[in-house]
Amino acid sequence: MFGELFRQKSVEAILTESEKPEYRLKRALTVWDLMALGIGAIIGAGIFALTGTAAAGTVDPVTGAVLRPGAGPGLILSFVLTAIACGLCALCYAEFASLIPISGSAYTYAYATLGELIAWIIGWDLILEYAVGNVAVAVSWSGYFIELLRGLGMEIPAEWRWLTVSYNVGRHTPEILAHAPRVLGVPIIFNLPAFAIVALLTVLLVIGIKESARFNTLMVVVKLLVLLFFIAIGFFYVKPENWQPFAPNGWKGIMTGAALVFFAYIGFDAISTTAEETRNPQRDLPMGMIGSLAICTLLYVVTAAVLTGLVPYSELNVPEPLALALRILDLNWAAGIVAFGAVVATTSVLLVFQMGQPRIFFAMARDGLLPSRFAGVHPRFKTPHVTTILTGVAVALAAAFVDIGEAAELTNIGTLFAFILVCAGVIVLRRRDPHRPRPFRTPLVPIVPLLGIASCFYLMISLPRLTWIRFGVWLAVGLLIYVFYGVTHSRWIREHTPRRPLQIAGLGAVLLILALVGLAASHHYQELIARTSADGPAPLVAHAERMYGWARLWTMASLSSGGLLLALGLWLGRRRRT
Repeated sequence: MFGELFRQKSVEAILTESEKPEYRLKRALTVWDLMALGIGAIIGAGIFALTGTAAAGTVDPVTGAVLRPGAGPGLILSFVLTAIACGLCALCYAEFASLIPISGSAYTYAYATLGELIAWIIGWDLILEYAVGNVAVAVSWSGYFIELLRGLGMEIPAEWRWLTVSYNVGRHTPEILAHAPRVLGVPIIFNLPAFAIVALLTVLLVIGIKESARFNTLMVVVKLLVLLFFIAIGFFYVKPENWQPFAPNGWKGIMTGAALVFFAYIGFDAISTTAEETRNPQRDLPMGMIGSLAICTLLYVVTAAVLTGLVPYSELNVPEPLALALRILDLNWAAGIVAFGAVVATTSVLLVFQMGQPRIFFAMARDGLLPSRFAGVHPRFKTPHVTTILTGVAVALAAAFVDIGEAAELTNIGTLFAFILVCAGVIVLRRRDPHRPRPFRTPLVPIVPLLGIASCFYLMISLPRLTWIRFGVWLAVGLLIYVFYGVTHSRWIREHTPRRPLQIAGLGAVLLILALVGLAASHHYQELIARTSADGPAPLVAHAERMYGWARLWTMASLSSGGLLLALGLWLGRRRRT
């Protein structure tokens, strides 16, 4: 019975279903469109914003503890290491994309190799990459846009700044809070630019994939010119002494930087979500993914070398490190051009990610794991308009009100997990169906996929424990939705299969995941108590001790109840079968 959760959907069934008239999308994209989409998704907030934080590191302003060691000029090596991990995964993605040219990306690949449950987990996981990541990008776009207006002499008046920041930021900024209107005593504060850009791009994506691709290509050309401009100008001001010491925090700093700048590489896999809209997907998808990744890696390494050579790495912990480096050199006109490039760069990232998320929902709805309305195709534009609009509304509202400080790390861990499962899927399908024609074959299987798995996992363990805690909660929520909706509506679980034992066992598994989350949280607060008990603020110590107690209690309760429910579900399933 429980084997139904790992029931694979055959490649033939996947391809046949995509050709049904009610699910058919318009094929309009060429290899150059795909490469531009890849570059558009990859080059964005990562290179324009996260390079500074990755190089300088992060220090707790209250305790002075080092939260994230900086890579320093070793950021160059961080980019190379991350590119190797992404390159190994791109080779695996390319084989799947040519073999199964369907919109669902990693979700569809997992369904064909690892079964429905793993496919659901990946589909849920990819929301972190596309939707949650796009919230952070939209907020970043708003900040760059405001800075660009300021540079053009259009300062936002103080009485209107409540329309330019998230609720959390505005609530803790007295001058913004003083001017914000109130309804029933609650201040109205929201990020209008972030909301507006997501709404505008959503309309564009509903109208058509080719129109969206043309707009993206224009933005890609602009931001490539801006990055080349920064490299050309900065090259003449590089001071080699700023590259010393090369790795101030050793290997740990380089690997922590690599785990963070992974956010700058996310996007090449988004190309695979457009498979059903590509004219020749078997040939063009691998070329688009690998080509865009290679171009961006070269640009990233050179940009990191120039940036860390312009100013000391310790001064780069700001949201706009490239523009800051030019301002320090009194090149304000050049800094303005870079700020404009950052706005264009984040716009194209928003466009491609807003394109990817609805197509994953679209594929999941075709399998019954989401409501059937999600699989609707616009009769005129031939785009998945229902999921495009729903994703746009969700991301726009979140970007307007929410400030996600750890969005980059949460997005990274979710994407790395998906990459690991794609690499594993290549090995599984090669063993299960070795004779199937593959237009593109990943070289040196299983060595390349295993190296991809190992490198991604190494990057995952380089992320902070808090990120793992949030990831565990996210997985538990997704599994809960699958247990109580997906299991009962799946088109691929046999009708005679009893659902109730599956749901009971699934609920037990959710509680066991939350028990692990509680265990990690208790270790986190235990370390915080040890770090602050000597000279930390008394309220902080008291809060940590209280949360430590709650985390221990939650762990024991979840572990016992989860184990009981899992055992009960397994027993009921075996009893029904006999």
